[in-house]
Amino acid sequence: MKEARDVILRPIITERTTEMMADNKYVFEVAPKSNKTEVKQAIESIFDVTVESVNTINVKGKPKRMGRYVGKRKDWKKAIIKLSADSKPLEFFEG
Repeated sequence: MKEARDVILRPIITERTTEMMADNKYVFEVAPKSNKTEVKQAIESIFDVTVESVNTINVKGKPKRMGRYVGKRKDWKKAIIKLSADSKPLEFFEG
């Protein structure tokens, strides 16, 4: 199995994901080669919570221009994690 910190790259904090936190759903950027089982095990080991479900989405990179040159942002994978009702909420903001 992969190391838990290699699977979970970073949390995605936006207005929309902050509203999802009220429903016990959290969004993370995960390693592109990881699967739902690895993501579930990584979240449970890092945050010591019980995961109810995992949904993953492959996000395609947008095309970008720098003058006359055309490039592309990288493709990445995100996971929407739903915690069980008896799990404590995750804390991203300290202080």
